[in-house]
This record gives sequence, C-alpha cells and structure tokens, in this order.
Amino acid sequence: MSGRRPLWGLLAAFAVARTGTAVSAIALPWYVLVTTDSAVRTGLVAFCELVPYVAAKALAGPVADRAGPRTVSWTTDLVSALCIGLIPLLAAAGALPFRLLLVLVALIGAARGPGDLAKEVMVPEAADRSGVPMERATGLSGVVERLAGTVGPAVSGVLVALTGALAGLAVNAVCFALGSLIIAAALPRGMGAAPPGPSPEGPGSAGAASEPGYWRRFAEGLAYFRTDRLLSGVIVLVAVTNFLDAAFSSVLLPLWARESGHGTSAVGLVGSCFGAAAIAGSVTAAAVAHRLRRRPVFLLGFLISGAPKFGVLALASDGAIPLGAALVLFTVSGFGAGFINPIIGAIVFERVPRYVLGRTQAFGDSLAAAGIPLGGLVAGAAVSAAGLLPVLLAATAVYLTATTVPALLPSWRDMDRRPGRAVGPAGQAPPTPTISATPPTAAAGAGSAAGDTGPVAT
Repeated sequence: MSGRRPLWGLLAAFAVARTGTAVSAIALPWYVLVTTDSAVRTGLVAFCELVPYVAAKALAGPVADRAGPRTVSWTTDLVSALCIGLIPLLAAAGALPFRLLLVLVALIGAARGPGDLAKEVMVPEAADRSGVPMERATGLSGVVERLAGTVGPAVSGVLVALTGALAGLAVNAVCFALGSLIIAAALPRGMGAAPPGPSPEGPGSAGAASEPGYWRRFAEGLAYFRTDRLLSGVIVLVAVTNFLDAAFSSVLLPLWARESGHGTSAVGLVGSCFGAAAIAGSVTAAAVAHRLRRRPVFLLGFLISGAPKFGVLALASDGAIPLGAALVLFTVSGFGAGFINPIIGAIVFERVPRYVLGRTQAFGDSLAAAGIPLGGLVAGAAVSAAGLLPVLLAATAVYLTATTVPALLPSWRDMDRRPGRAVGPAGQAPPTPTISATPPTAAAGAGSAAGDTGPVAT
C-alpha cells in the first residue's frame, strides 16, 4: 500500500477538492438567490468565479512548472479554503456586502484554477512512483472526478435543504483545507519538484544563469501546440465536442424535455443514466485500457457517446422510441464516454516532457474549453431560427463527422504507440521521459456543461 501512496494520496486530494467544488456549485448560487432574490446577481457571481478560474488556469502553467505542482496545489487549496470560509463567517456577522462577495468569489476562482491544474499534472509522476500503467492512473482520476460530480450535487442538495447554504459553503471550505493537508502531508516531499528543462549550454551544464523567465516559459508551452499533428488534432476534436455537449446539456436537453412533455424528471434521468454508466466505463477503462489498442477504443468511445445522444432526442421527440428505450441508449453512451479521458490523459502525459507539462496542460484546458460558453448561445439562436428537431439532426451530423474523420488521418495511428516509461521505486522521482522523434505538444480539455452528458477531456 505504501508503494501506491503517491497515487492514492493524489486521488484522495482530487476527491475532496472535486466534492467541495460540487457542493459549492449548488450552495453558493442558492445563497445568493435567497439573500438577493435576483437572478442577475446570481449569474454575476457565477461569472465572477468562472472568468478568473479559466484565466488563472491558463496563466498558471509556467508557475506550476517552475515552483512544482505539489507546492502550487496545497497553497492554492489553502487560499480557496480561507476565502470560502470567510463567506459564512462574514455573512453570519452581517458584514458581507455583495461587492465583497464578488471579490471573494473571484479570488476563489483564481485560486481553484491553478490548484486543479497542479493536481492534473501530478498524475503521470504519481503513476510512475506507484508503478501503475498510465491508462489506469488516468482512468482512476476520471472515476474520482465523475463520482464527485455525481455524488457531490446530491449531497449538497440534501445538506443545503437541511442546514442552509452557508453550512454547505463551510463544508466546501473544510474540503479544500483537507485537500491541502493531504497534498502537503501524504505525498512525498520530492514529488512535484520542478523537473529541469534542457540547458542551452548542453547536458550537465549549470544553466541557472540562463533560466528562462515567465514569458519565455509561457511561449515555450504555447509552441508545443504547433508541432504535433496527433495532439493538435485531439484538442480540436475535444473543443468541437465540448461545444456540442454544452449545447446539448444547457439548451437542447431541457427544451426536448419540455416539448416532449416528459418534464424536468427526464433531464435528471438522462443525467443519472449517462453519469452512472460513465463511472462504470471509467472503472472498466482503469482496469483494462492499458491492454487495448487506443485508437479503435478511443474512436469507438466517441462514436458511442457523442452523436447518438442527439439522434436519440430527435427520435424520441418524434415519438419513434419511448423514453425507456432512450434511457437505455443514454446508458450505453455513458459507458463509452468513460473510456475517452483515460486515453487522452495517457497520450498527453507520455508525449509532453515533464518540464513543460504544466503550461501545455493549461493551454490545452483553455483551448478545449473555449467553445463551452458559446454552446448554449448558439444552440438557443439556432432553435429559435429553425426549431428543435432540425438542430438535433444537424448536431448529430456534425458530431458524427467530427468523431469519424480522425479514423482516416495517418497521424492518428501514433495513438497506438506507447513510449517506454522508466518507473522508479516508490519515493524516487523517475527521469523525464524520452520524447520520440515526433515533436510533442499537449491537448487537454475542460469538463462539459452541467449534467455530465458528454465526454470530458482530461
């Protein structure tokens, strides 16, 4: 068990941080809505957290690579805990004006972005130190994230209903404090140390005087996106599917539920069936994905989990299939989605040198998530202009095209190539992996919109 401590410790920190975030996602909007009775202010609070989150995560890569992700993780989690803990304390004292709440929420977002990034980039080292295949480590990470996203809102709803929104925020603060403690105490001190980059004077030289600054590091990370056709293709694919998944969960699914007469219960059933099956798929991927060929599994996972859910709604809206059959198809789609993130994560971690992993992961997250805010807006405008059924059919065609064309591209054959990984004994940092002749880059994605009804890239 002690040999697996780096991985289990990191997964435990993942679990408490993601659960705390899920609790806050319900408790904070509910608190604002109850105290202000304003939907505009509730939306403004969400905006003030999301924008700093995305911006700080994109800009934190060079810092994580320089200071080390372990340090970034526990310090930013501690800042998050302090800022979140101030909200119920100040509110109870009657000293929390709305402007101060916005400031605290922005600080929480700015701290949470780098904290999430730091945990993500420690996954490959945790896998190496624990002697675990990369697909298994990324699969377990996906299981934890999906479980937190499924269980957290349910726990938060009950907690807020019984004790109030402020108690939910207090629990969130405790979660982040516990996550900080786990990272600082449970992970080996040498884990997450900033790995050395190549010295311009050559191997073995003391390149301290020529250590690049922040913007040089930033540019080095950005340059990786232009050099690898496979990973640049993956990030484009994930960006397209995240955009479509956001449109599905935020606009198309609720509209279908209303127009079909199934109501909001159908939305909950779809999300539950898809989410539970995705957890099962992630568990299965963690167990067997390292023994399978990546390209066919990856493409089949997208083929099962993507286009069919739009087509199912189109058929169900016409009465061609009953709701029960649609839920069965959503369950199958969710299982397929569980295999996608472990493969993406393994590819990124194998192809990107550790000394630039933080900044490339940050860029990948930001680029792949760029279309998510637009998904709902575009879907709403399209439905207003053409109607729900034509939009569902068009989305089915676009999703199917985006996820099948890569099968025809020669560069995607590299997906099945597994570079050798040097696995050192527990407690000893492995060497930076050797990069193959194909220049590396990075691709990563952000979570899909609410409802967890689509693939989420690591």
